[in-house]
This record gives sequence, structure tokens and C-alpha cells, in this order.
Amino acid sequence: MKKQLWIGLSMMLLAALVLGACGTPATEAPAPVEPQPAATEAPAATEAPAMEPVELTIWHGYHTGEAEEQTVNQILEAYKVAHPEVTVNVLAVPFDQLFNKWETEVAAGGGPDMFTAPNDNLGNEIRGGLVAAIDELVAGKLDGFTQLGIDGVSYEGKMYAVPGIAKAVGLFYNKSTIASPPTTTDELMALVKEGKKVIFRPYGYHLFGIFTGAFGGTLLDETGKCVADQGGFADAFAYLAELQAAGAMFEPDEGKANTMFMQGEADMILTGPWMLGTFKEALGDNLGAVPLPTGPGGTATPLTGIDGWYINPNSTKQQAAVDLALYMFGPEGAKVYSDVAGSPMARTDVTASDPLVAEFAAIASAGFPRPQSVEFGAWWGAFDDASKKLLENQGTPAELVAAACASMNTANNK
Repeated sequence: MKKQLWIGLSMMLLAALVLGACGTPATEAPAPVEPQPAATEAPAATEAPAMEPVELTIWHGYHTGEAEEQTVNQILEAYKVAHPEVTVNVLAVPFDQLFNKWETEVAAGGGPDMFTAPNDNLGNEIRGGLVAAIDELVAGKLDGFTQLGIDGVSYEGKMYAVPGIAKAVGLFYNKSTIASPPTTTDELMALVKEGKKVIFRPYGYHLFGIFTGAFGGTLLDETGKCVADQGGFADAFAYLAELQAAGAMFEPDEGKANTMFMQGEADMILTGPWMLGTFKEALGDNLGAVPLPTGPGGTATPLTGIDGWYINPNSTKQQAAVDLALYMFGPEGAKVYSDVAGSPMARTDVTASDPLVAEFAAIASAGFPRPQSVEFGAWWGAFDDASKKLLENQGTPAELVAAACASMNTANNK
């Protein structure tokens, strides 16, 4: 009996050993897994992916060695430090060849990634498909740009450049001979009758603010038809004829006009900020500047042109080009343009160190953005011709304005 009991116990012990070696039966729940403590060391930091290299080609029309070229080079040096992955190739093109070279090469499928220029020919370039719309590329990135600057590079609801320099004419004067510059057309007339000499350029660009704001004229209606003969323009023409009779000079030769002012043969001259540096060299602290005088129609509104960076529709690197343009005309770049080149900027967050540059920035900001419509294109020839005939006594103000307006409407089939 004891022997049998010992055999039974031995068999049970053997079975237990076998089960322990083979694992837990399928019907038995697995043992719970103890949670592991969190790692105390942070994972090794991964390096940021390297930026893809980008090569851009840009054009400008600045003269070699002048302040504008120095400005571009200075800004680009700073950009290279911040963006070492971007290589920028710069080509200076003579300004009188710039538009034609751009338009020819872009039309042939080539050209640089972008170029900078005034908006003189922007409308035609837009209609010819020679500049790219950039609305999506600048979305959310336009803080600090003036609305007038944006309007100056826009057409039919689309934006075609990053705006930068804003240019409009003002009245330079010699402080040594003009103690109190004129603020109204009556004050200007009184100074001329007293013997002070003023030089105007006899062109529609220079006189636009007198025709419109100062005397309340309207050039085009909402359909693009010329309506200048319906009031304001004839009054402005009559005023200019009287101003000439009183002794004002209307000089078509820009070089001659500028020289007369710098040599003291004139006390005032109507021109733009592109002459600021040259005039300062000649007159020093005696140089002053004020806006066009207000008139019976209100505040003068000169034509404001905008220099922008325009993007090539053929470029495969449009976003990189726009980013560079936003830097060039952003707050840092615009400050360099303002203080090194003396350029009035179309920004609300940049104040020029030079009070005269600041004055022309204010003059431009109060102006009228240069229209880019087909209809406005007929303005130049028609009203330049009318102004010339006025000053040569070849017609009455009303007759000349009516003829110029009819010429515009004929050209535009209105």
C-alpha cells in the first residue's frame, strides 16, 4: 500500500514538471505584464533637413557705381547670410533697353527670374502675358506695404509685382530765396508776379495733379471715356497760361531746367525725387521740397508711379523669386533703399532718415496710382500735345482740352 502511494505521488510530481517545461495550458490566463518605467533620456536630436539650393537671376536698370546699385548689392549681401542656399546672379541692363530686353526674352520663353523697374509699361506687359500674377505667392505677406503701392502694381483685381519705390512730382525750392514756399495756386501765382522764378515741365505727367486734384478735373469715367472736357481741365489750362504770362517758365528740356535751378536761375522747379541727390549736392541745406499747391478744386493729386519687382511667367522658381523680392522691399531692405539710395518707399513702417526723402514719400502716398488701362495709355500723346499748344498760344484752354479728349476717345473707340 505504501509502495503504491509513493508511485502515485511520483507520477503527479513528474506531470507537474512536464507542464512547467511545456508552458501554461491554453485555458489558463497569461500573467499580467508589468508596466515599464518611462525613459529618462530624451531621444537624440535629428538635424533639420538642408534647404534645397536655388539659383536666381535678376535684372535692374541702375547705373554702375551709383547709389541704387550699391543699395541692391548691400541688401543682397545680407540676404545671402540669411539664406546661404540661394545664389543670386545680378545683371545691370541699361535703363533705356530694360523694358524691350525683358519683353523680348520673356516672349521667347526665356528671361531672368525677375526684374525691377517703374510701372511705366506694366499694363501692356500684363496684357501681353509678360509678367506673372503673384497673388497666391504673396498671400499673408503684405503687412507694411501701402495700399497705394499695392494698387500701383495691380490690374483688374490681380497683383503683378512686389511694390517698393513710390515716385511723384513735388515742388523743389531754394530756401535762400523762398522763405515761405507756396501751399496754394494763389500763393504760387503771387510769388511769380513778385518776380520769383518757377520752372514747370510742360507734360501731362508733371501737370496731372494740377489738372485733377487742384482744379477738380476728371479724366476718365467708369467706362474709360475721356470726360476732361466736362470741367476742371480747362480751368487748369487757363491758370497755367496766366502763370506763364506772369513769368513762369515751361521748359521741355529736362537737363536745361535742372541746370537753371541748380545755378540759381530759378527759385522753384517741379520735378521728382530722382533729382534729390543731384540737387542736394548743388544746394546743400538750402534745398527744400513741398507738395503741389492746392487749388480751388482741392488737394493736388500727382500721378504716383511704383517701382516693383516683377516675376517672369516662365520662371520655375517663382516662389523663391517672390521671397527675395519681399526681402528687398521688406522693412530691412526698404530702409536701405530709403537711406542709401534716397528712395521714397511704399511702406507704412519705414521712416527715411533724410527729411526730404520722407517728404517725397508723403507726396507720393497722397497721389493717384498710375492707371494701367488701355484707355489711359492714350493720355500721354493727347495731353502732352495740348499742353504744348497751350503754351505756344495755339488755341484756347477749352478748345485744346476738347480736342485732346476727342483724340483719346477716337483712339479708344469711345
